[in-house]
Amino acid sequence: MEQHTPWEFSDDRGRLVVAGNRPSRIVAYIQAGATLWDHGIRPVGLFGSQHDGAAPDPAKGGELPLGEIPYLGSGAALHPDSLLEAEPDLVVAVTYDGEHLYGLEPKTALELEVHVPVATVAVGPGRSLAEVRERFAALAGSLGQGEPLGRARELDSAEDALRHATGGAVRPRVLALSPAGPERVHLARPSSWPDLRALAEHGVDLLEPAAGAGVNWSTVGWAEAAELAPDVVLMDVRANAARPAELRADAHWRAIEARARVLPWNPEAPCSRRAHTRFFTVVADAVRAAAAQA
Repeated sequence: MEQHTPWEFSDDRGRLVVAGNRPSRIVAYIQAGATLWDHGIRPVGLFGSQHDGAAPDPAKGGELPLGEIPYLGSGAALHPDSLLEAEPDLVVAVTYDGEHLYGLEPKTALELEVHVPVATVAVGPGRSLAEVRERFAALAGSLGQGEPLGRARELDSAEDALRHATGGAVRPRVLALSPAGPERVHLARPSSWPDLRALAEHGVDLLEPAAGAGVNWSTVGWAEAAELAPDVVLMDVRANAARPAELRADAHWRAIEARARVLPWNPEAPCSRRAHTRFFTVVADAVRAAAAQA
């Protein structure tokens, strides 16, 4: 006799998401899918955002085996039928404003929710990195999976190492940015990004761009970025960001590259203990090396 286990989850739009059985066929926004993968959950399909193309962005995919999991499309080209063809019993999305499903057109989201439960996790400025991580952990736990206990100890050690690296007399200056091309660059406003706020809470000296338009970014020329004289650069590695080779015609970028340690930064990295341990460790190593060189 088939066993039914009713399932429910209070998502970050304030909605109670329910299903007759615990979901096992999950379609997810790629960042969410990568996070669930770190908890031992394998999605049956992935979708991207309006910034993505016809293929998945490896930077957002974390440890997902992207060659094995169907990618169903992104942005305006993503049709609800494409998502439903994967026969999901749950769709997992992220939200930046606590209301809209990021990566899905409003019409697509509405049609989707007629046919399948949709759960969201808020990843925007109103949440700390730890809160985002714990919300994903709660969702994964409701689906019957959790990270190994050892991951918590690893994350604690990485956070301790970061605090130690930033606690010396020399505090290297860190700038997070997303290259738009050889003429313009988007400088991150640290308060808008949970991962950058977490770095600041652990003592990292994050450079703040000048006040102006743009909640998440300040878009300027490379000259303005060079004037900030960063010692460490966190550089957006998502597919929609320009690559370093495209920037080297600009003398100001070359000056930054010659001076600073350039680290890959993914503003849409998986939100798991495993991913955050890796992030804190890489930043701690760079800060420690930059301080020793000063």
